[in-house]
Amino acid sequence: MGRPGFCSSCTCLHVGSGLAKRLHTNDCTYVCAHGRRLHGTGSDVQVYHVSIGAACGLSWPSDRIIVQVLDDSTDPVIKELVRAECWRWASKGVNVKYEVRDSRRGYKAGALRDGMKRAYVRGCDVVAIFDADFQPDPDFLRRTVPFLLHNPDLALVQARWNFVNADECLMTRMQEISLDYHFTVEQEVGSSTYAFFGFNGTAGVWRISALNEAGGWKDRTTVEDMDLAVRASLKGWKFVFLGDLMVKNELPSTLKAYRYQQHRWSCGPANLFRKMLMEIVRNKKVTLWKKIHVIYNFFLVRKIIAHIVTFVFYCIVIPATVLVPEVEIPKWGSVYIPTIISLLNAVGTPRSVHLIVFWILFENVMSLHRTKATFIGLLEAGRVNEWVVTEKLGDALRMKMPAKACKKPRIKIGDRLHILELGVAAYLFFCGCYDIAFGNNHYYIFLFLQSIAFFIVGIGYVGTFVPHS
Repeated sequence: MGRPGFCSSCTCLHVGSGLAKRLHTNDCTYVCAHGRRLHGTGSDVQVYHVSIGAACGLSWPSDRIIVQVLDDSTDPVIKELVRAECWRWASKGVNVKYEVRDSRRGYKAGALRDGMKRAYVRGCDVVAIFDADFQPDPDFLRRTVPFLLHNPDLALVQARWNFVNADECLMTRMQEISLDYHFTVEQEVGSSTYAFFGFNGTAGVWRISALNEAGGWKDRTTVEDMDLAVRASLKGWKFVFLGDLMVKNELPSTLKAYRYQQHRWSCGPANLFRKMLMEIVRNKKVTLWKKIHVIYNFFLVRKIIAHIVTFVFYCIVIPATVLVPEVEIPKWGSVYIPTIISLLNAVGTPRSVHLIVFWILFENVMSLHRTKATFIGLLEAGRVNEWVVTEKLGDALRMKMPAKACKKPRIKIGDRLHILELGVAAYLFFCGCYDIAFGNNHYYIFLFLQSIAFFIVGIGYVGTFVPHS
């Protein structure tokens, strides 16, 4: 049974060439804009109004494009709103197809898989995918599709994300630093060196023949986008990342939404690694070096070890050395190397260099949540397939929230307290006090700051507060 208020929407566009005589006349594009959980507020209406409008406004010959909206909503009000928006664009001459399915089985992967089965999609050559809060510029297709048309071994063209609400609160600024580094360094390097990187699940264009050869959309994990990318890469397909092509979207600005998102982003890759390790090892279509890159660099280092090492080193080992003075960490290991790594993470967001200390403290706190999710994925524990769609506020709700409601939100203690974070905060605070009393390495400065960060997150006093009605 789907949760009330959930809506999943996809927009599909069949697009003919018209760009140059060299392009085939049957070239089509299938564009999907996948939605998220909605609550029937003005912000939800605005999100779909803007997102469907952006998809319908893409520049391409009108007789070569079909817009398909896949709606998984369990809320009849939301269904009517999305259907009405599709009809509005259809009345303007846009070829819009509104589709619903009987169940939410497979979540996003299931919706995309069902959408691809429609008869009018079979003649398409490529599919572009956008989450509901993504707003592509009109020239998006003209800047991406030619890469696929002129490079037959290319499967995916991925665009970069541009965050419209990065300045909303300190938590969104922290997210911007992390994601800008991901796009500026990780995606760029993967694209230029191995022609492989993880599909970001949105703002990308796939060659449908490559998608089908890789096995299509699978719902065995919560990272169907990464699953597809790895399988396509093992078939020998290549990817390209366009760092200069930006697609506007929204960051989660409430702590609850961000935690759910990070659980999915940490648990899913770990679970996918467990399921695909031997498949990668046995693959004969890619080189040994690419296998090493996918297994070691892409999965082990970035998706598993990074989370665990961050939490264990900064939140357990360093504090423990205060209690066990016989154990000493050299300064290059506890100060210099971490400082260099942290500064390098800010290269993608130069305007936020002054916030690097806050970013370090926040990332250390979130490493606890990510480490827990990573082990859940590796061990396939209870929440391994938990799918909670990331809630985002939308501009309408932000504009309507009164200042007093933002400053004095109605607090639900049970929803706001996070026991693990509070426990780590107490441990770090104790170690800091012990260091002042008996230590001589001045770790107490870091320990107290990190303890405060854990405590603030532990009581849920982070991000944007949404007043309860």
